Amino acid sequence: MREYTEEIRRIAEKLLRDGQVDGIIGFRKGTIPMVNEPVFIKNPDRVGELYWDGWCGVNLAKYIPKRTDRVAVVAKGCDSRSIVVLMQEHQISREQLFIIGVPCRGMLDRRRVREAFDGRDITYVEERGEELYVEGVVIENGRGERFSRELPRNEYLQQNCAICVHRNPVIYDELVGDPVPEARIDRYADVKQIEGRSADERWEYFKDLFKSCIRCYACRNACPFCYCPQCFVDESKPQWLGKTIDPIDTFTFHVLRAFHLAGRCTDCGACERACPVGIPVRMLTKKLEKDVKEFFGYEAGVNPDERPPLDTYRPDDPDNFIK
Repeated sequence: MREYTEEIRRIAEKLLRDGQVDGIIGFRKGTIPMVNEPVFIKNPDRVGELYWDGWCGVNLAKYIPKRTDRVAVVAKGCDSRSIVVLMQEHQISREQLFIIGVPCRGMLDRRRVREAFDGRDITYVEERGEELYVEGVVIENGRGERFSRELPRNEYLQQNCAICVHRNPVIYDELVGDPVPEARIDRYADVKQIEGRSADERWEYFKDLFKSCIRCYACRNACPFCYCPQCFVDESKPQWLGKTIDPIDTFTFHVLRAFHLAGRCTDCGACERACPVGIPVRMLTKKLEKDVKEFFGYEAGVNPDERPPLDTYRPDDPDNFIK
């Protein structure tokens, strides 16, 4: 990933020194292992802070809506698709953006890496090609003992990255490195499994899925498409649903939020990454993604010139549900 980092820095410095943009939205290395953080850089002398590796999982499109300046944004495949959706929804104009596209081999899941070490203190992580080199410390009998281990990188990808079929940016002004091979995989194998269950079994599945939700709204706050000034859950006139952790209130929140993302979600995984209790909330949004693709032949953010199905009328649209 070093070559990506150096190229991102080179492009960013040139853009800032030439005055082409007012700032760069990218990543810098975090203060703890496996957590890089978004950064906004205006001074070309600070581009050395920019960094890229498999821990840059945050969707930087989250920081784009309603900007009034001209910015450059570092974008992997799902970020670029999210940018397309935001342009379609008039949250940003193409003229305001310089997109630094980054081909993506998949972002890594820090929770799964931690689980592989049974809670031991991880002090250093480095990507070495197809391997993930990890160092840490285990405390036993009051003494610290260092350990190191290599893990196969592909086995520790985020779930959304493991089934991603759009790893290369769909839109960019300059591409960092060469495109990576796109995966050919059934993205909806788990959804089909749930669809094959009876109605009662599906109901029990989703009741169990959200029973640990604490209604912190981290999934909503991390989503690049939850940009409404006031969310429906915060409305009091009328009040759409209660704000308790009652199962019906909780389930209603997740279902309504998922419907708000129908035809918009790019499966960037921001919701699951942000969830403090590890709920696989993508099961709902991915089901709707599958339906939109099957009924309308549409994938969110893939084609900047194609209008989303929910704001387009065609005489041949599926309409049997009306009857």
